[in-house]
Amino acid sequence: MARFKAKQPSSGAAEKKKPRMSNAERSAYFSRREAAKVLRSVLQGDAHRRAVASIKSLVYSPSIKNKKATFALVCQTVKHLPIIKDVLEGANILNSRWKRQVELVYIITYDILFGQEISFVGEAEKFLLQRKASLQSALARLLVRKKMKRIEDLLDHYQTPDVSKPRYVRVNTLKLDVDSALIELRKQYMVEKDDLVPDLLKLPPKCDLHDHPLVMNGSVFMQGKASSMVAAALDPEPGWEVLDACAAPGNKTVHLAALMRGKGKVIACELNKERIKRLADTVRLSGACNIEVFHSDFLSLDPKDPPYSKVRAILLDPSCSGSGTVAERLDHLLPSHAAGLSANVDETERLTKLASFQKKALTHALCFPQAERIVYSTCSIHQIENEDVVKSILPLAASHGFRLATPFPQWHRRGLPVLEGFEHLLRTDPVEDKEGFFIALFIKEEGSVIHPSLSPDSFHLSRVERTKRKNLSKKEARIIMPTLFGGMFKMFLYSKPCFRVDLK
Repeated sequence: MARFKAKQPSSGAAEKKKPRMSNAERSAYFSRREAAKVLRSVLQGDAHRRAVASIKSLVYSPSIKNKKATFALVCQTVKHLPIIKDVLEGANILNSRWKRQVELVYIITYDILFGQEISFVGEAEKFLLQRKASLQSALARLLVRKKMKRIEDLLDHYQTPDVSKPRYVRVNTLKLDVDSALIELRKQYMVEKDDLVPDLLKLPPKCDLHDHPLVMNGSVFMQGKASSMVAAALDPEPGWEVLDACAAPGNKTVHLAALMRGKGKVIACELNKERIKRLADTVRLSGACNIEVFHSDFLSLDPKDPPYSKVRAILLDPSCSGSGTVAERLDHLLPSHAAGLSANVDETERLTKLASFQKKALTHALCFPQAERIVYSTCSIHQIENEDVVKSILPLAASHGFRLATPFPQWHRRGLPVLEGFEHLLRTDPVEDKEGFFIALFIKEEGSVIHPSLSPDSFHLSRVERTKRKNLSKKEARIIMPTLFGGMFKMFLYSKPCFRVDLK
């Protein structure tokens, strides 16, 4: 009988067989990819001086699984980014393929040079680990060139003082009452009610709540005090129709829904296709059933169209410089911040463009026929984005029957004395109050009549521009977000013409 010898696998086949990753390696592998995705959004936004969201907001998106590791990786990589870029340039190892994935290269290079030990678990990791000696040599040459002995010395220029600030959480009263939230959180932390915003709770600095069950299930939202004051200042009544004009990431949107006790309707408008995904995630997490999300440009909305003609309150929190939340957003770590220290001309031009848009947006908000209350807010410290914007539209506001009112009269810090009625404006200070916000509240007098000689077209918007924006509105997509129930989230999408917004 013939004997058959079992065929032995070739050494080449054995070498090609990929070793299985451990749980720790798998977790680190995916964290680096999530961090690279966040870093790409941050750096692209910074390059265009229009960030998609803060680092923290992007990391705390429900789509990010390992939030703690991802947040640490992104922050540390951004902090070391000037060094990492110089090292990669000095090592001269990047080919065209890896330049297309440069954010992942930055993340892995940080881990190799300054972070944890990494293993050969992915192609990018293998590529860079095989060149570890070149990276280390380039770092050594950089230290010599800069006449420094320690990495800490290289980092000093990019550091800012550590500011200790309380942690605030806003109770989502659509899911949980404030007293119940207090009882639950006091099991682990020292918690007290805020003295100004009724549904806001104050905790000690540096409390890590990102994976707390109440945060994960949307019963509480991590939201700063100044940010929470914005929707509270608008103070919409249950049953009203309310418009959030620039809604993403959605914390203020869902706050409005909670203040209205889930009654009436909140129309959330957002133009940016990336930010609208975050908005949808926030709405879904909140469980709010009275929010409709519109993928459209607020300036293109016709106030007389049926979806908007009954709007009685408008929250306008437009794009701004973010200068009041630099520490919170971690913007001081970004390349533009360092460059901006010597680029005052560019910054002035940017602020002028932002203020122009803000004036147009506030002008448009005043044109909604049934609007009774309008809040204009920014997270900026600059007069050009705050008092100057309000001052420029006061004549138009008066012609529509609006006057300035005083949000939170007990608050001590008011506007700059550069316009009549500055005492009605509200400011928070980025140093003393830990965040720099600005809030202006307009209310309409009963029985007021619009003055015919002061039309919106005479303020900031040309006829050509309004026609262009109106044509854009025909491509609007409307997303109705019903209550999240039993783990199911249903969406109905319809438009003219229809296109789908992927919220996954």
